Formats: sequence, C-alpha cells, structure tokens
Amino acid sequence: MRLLTRRRVLPPLLLLLPFLAGIAPAQAEIEAVIAASKPSVLAVGTFNALNNPGFRFRGTGFVVDDGTHAVTNAHVLPMTGDADAGDRLIVVLSGSDGRQGRGAKVIASDPVYDLALLKFEGAPLPALKFAPDAAVPDGRAVVLVGYPIGVVFGFVPVSHRGIVAATVPVAQPLPNARLLDQRTVYRMRQGSFDILQLDATAYPGNSGSPLLDADSGLVLGVINSVHVKATRESALSHPTGISYAIPARHASALLQQRR
Repeated sequence: MRLLTRRRVLPPLLLLLPFLAGIAPAQAEIEAVIAASKPSVLAVGTFNALNNPGFRFRGTGFVVDDGTHAVTNAHVLPMTGDADAGDRLIVVLSGSDGRQGRGAKVIASDPVYDLALLKFEGAPLPALKFAPDAAVPDGRAVVLVGYPIGVVFGFVPVSHRGIVAATVPVAQPLPNARLLDQRTVYRMRQGSFDILQLDATAYPGNSGSPLLDADSGLVLGVINSVHVKATRESALSHPTGISYAIPARHASALLQQRR
C-alpha cells in the first residue's frame, strides 16, 4: 500500500520572490538612470524682457561634450520671421537651487536629420554620453526625459518609459494631406534614412529629448516627432503612444564636425 505524504505548500509570497528579485534590480536601474539624467536635461526657448511671459518654451535639449554644449532638434529653433526683436535664445535648467536661464547660440545645425548643437554660457553641467554606433535591437527598454507639454506644470523634467518597436525609414506615409508640413516635405526631398520607432508616449514639448538606454543611461537617440491621428492638437488629447527618435550617431557626427 502506498503511503500518502503531505505536500508542503509554499506561501504565495515565497513563490513570487524569484520573480520579484528579477524585477527589483531593473526598476532600481531605471530610477538611477532617470535621476542621473535630469541635471543634464534643459528647456530650450527664447527670452524677451518686453514679453509677458518673458520666456517662450520651444522644446527640450540635453547637455553633451564638455558640459557647455547641448543637442536639440533643428525645428525647435526660431525660424527667420518667427522671432520678435529682442528675443534671445536661452536654455533653462532646473535644480534643487531653483531655475537658471543661460544665454545660448547655435553653432551647428543639420536640418536633414533635424538636429542642432548649442553652446551655452556659464559653468559646465553634467553631460550625457552617446551610445556606441551600433544597431539598436527591437525590444530594447528605453527612457525619455524632457518637457512633454512645455513648462505648463513647471520647470520639472518628466520621464516616460517604453521600448524600441522598430527601425523604420524616416519618410512615413501620412494618413491625410493636412499633416504634410514644410519639414516633412523637406525630408522627403532629401531622401530617406532610418529612425527609431518607439512604443512610448511623447508629446510636442519632448522634441529634443534624449532617448536613454534604460540599463546604461547612454543616449540612443533624440526624440523628434510623434505620430498623430489627425491634427497636432490631437497629440495632446489623444496620444497614439508611437514616437520617433533620430539615432544618436547623427547627433554624435554633428558634434564631431564642431571639433
């Protein structure tokens, strides 16, 4: 006769411990990446003492190189005829000691890749590092840090997480002609190149935000656009969760041209 043995049942929490042990380090790494990157993320805009408000937000940028340079999108910069007399380009950093505005100037720009390099005044700030020039695999966990809806909620960098969904050509088919703007037409004329498509929610103010590897904190790309369903306003009210980033190698190349 076979004797029946009593089976030991582990408490549910003990069964989850191996699973939770794998999650905790990953979460801690993401938190560390976000905390380390925030001092390097800037608000980019113009300042005019005659305007109210004096600061007009245009997009996000991030510190690179020697700590006195910043990368942003070319479309973030004021265009000819899009600035008032007396407007001055500045970057604003937010820290524990409050906000700081610093004058900046454009020292290089590449409209094809929608990138610009700024030089700003003052002491160096912590700089982010570019990832090595290599293909970014689909599924890579990423974090983007910037000012998603401008400075409506204050000068505080906001973080979003997601994954690299695919590497796709920059020239994407548009659902209707209303989305065919001057920037899109210019890119189509220059020819296609590959960009990173993200499963991550970004907003218009995120233009110029660094796309960070969630594990290492290295810059994988520069956020430059979001996919919208109908109009630009719908990107705020009904975000698609699909965003795009220019691969970091193009920003690194722009920086190398300055040297």
